Parts: sequence; C-alpha cells; structure tokens
Amino acid sequence: MDQAATGSTLIRPISLIRVRFCELSHPPKLPLAPASPRPIPCDRGTETRGYAPIYIPAMRLESVQVGSVRTYGTAGAANPLDRPWTSAIRKEPVAGPVWAGREGLSGDQQYDRQGHGGPDRALLMYAADHYPRWRTEWNRKDVAPGGFGENLTVSGINEDIACLGDIYGIGEVRVEVSSPRSPCQNLSRRHGIPDLVKVITQNHRSGWYLRVLHEGWVEAGMPVALLDRPYPQWTVRRTAMVRRLRLDLPEEARLLAACPALQDEWRRKLAG
Repeated sequence: MDQAATGSTLIRPISLIRVRFCELSHPPKLPLAPASPRPIPCDRGTETRGYAPIYIPAMRLESVQVGSVRTYGTAGAANPLDRPWTSAIRKEPVAGPVWAGREGLSGDQQYDRQGHGGPDRALLMYAADHYPRWRTEWNRKDVAPGGFGENLTVSGINEDIACLGDIYGIGEVRVEVSSPRSPCQNLSRRHGIPDLVKVITQNHRSGWYLRVLHEGWVEAGMPVALLDRPYPQWTVRRTAMVRRLRLDLPEEARLLAACPALQDEWRRKLAG
C-alpha cells in the first residue's frame, strides 16, 4: 500500500502489524488493512478472539506546555467558580527543547499531587484536533493548546485511537499510556463553564496520562510514532466508560483492572 496515497503512518513493522485481541469481549472498530496470512498467537495465556492489522494517521507533537502553581479568584465572590483556587492547570507553550523525565517535564509543576503527577501520570497528552471543536462550540478564539492543562498537544490521535499500554516514540523519548485523564472542577474554573466536567464526561475529550519509559528531549514539531499496542481492546474512551459504569459492567471492570498497563489509582477505584 502506498503510504503517500493513504496519508497514514504504518505501525511497526513498516508494512503491517498484527495485533492481538486478548480477553476481548467486544472487539473495537478499527481501520483494518488486508488480513494477514500468518496471524501471530496471543502470548498472554488468554483466549484469542481475532486479529487485525492497524493503520493510524500520521501523528505530530504540535505544542509542549508547562505551568506553575498559582492562586486565582476573589475572596467572597458571588459565583463559586470565581472564589480563590490554587492550581497549575494553566499551561503555557514552551519554545525549544524540554526535558521529559520520569516525573514529567522540566519546569512543570502540580499542586494536588494526589490527583496529578507521579510516574504513572508524568505527562498529560491531549488531542490537538479537539481545539477547533471547542472554539466552534463556545464561539471563542482564546482556546488553544495548553487550555486543558496538557503537557503535550498531539495531532492525528484522540481517545478513540489511543489505547492503554500504547508506547509512543517522540525522538529518543518513550512514553506509555497509563489511563484516561479524570477531569476535575479546575477545568470549569479555568474556562468559566460550570458543567464542563459533565460535558467532558459525555464527549470523552479528556486526554490521557503517560508514563515516561525513556527520558529525553521533546520539542514542538517532532513526529510521534506508535511503537507498540499490546491492548487494542482498551481504548482511552472505552476505559473511561467502563470505570464510570463499573457497577453496571462488573465483568468489563474486572478485565480492565487486570490490564497491566493501567495505573494503580484506577485499579483501586475499580476494586472499590
């Protein structure tokens, strides 16, 4: 297949990858290439339900952001969203290379370490393609990369494509998807929209957290490559849905909790 004709990037190996669906009760709808003549066996000791070669669009790191802890608001304000609050959710674009370490980007801060930061949530990635939609829906021009508190704004991927355990290469850096991002009230305060958490829960434009497996420099404009996809059944969107509906989907929740790539905090929530 001519890559230039399709406008897509092929996952390793160059022409084709065969992906294993392990313990997959509802195979995801994926853009399929021609079927592989020699499917590889599932190596996780579970039943193999199917195989699918996957093609994805070309991905690019559009912007890199860091932020510092600040306090906003006015004491005694009538609107609760305008009362004092402290956060590092306001992220600003950085020009030039930035060091991505195990705990996150150099110069980036988090205020609430219980809900943010740490090796399992070192970086927050967000789909660049969401921003035109937010600007149209809100009729605002001031919604730009970093507006949802992310460190890495990437084009060519979203919550329906990214999966738990995905490993991406950005230059020498290697990162792994650890969980969806759980939106908090600070996003409502940041944008002055009281029901924004509910809106994000419904439209799944949440972003997702990354572990840094191999440290290095990142910079806006770098290509992003998908190097491995061990759990294609657990898209970010499906993962978030199963956690939210875990009491109604106990078997799905059990399978999700068993996914080795899932961060521990989510595993505890599913167990509780």
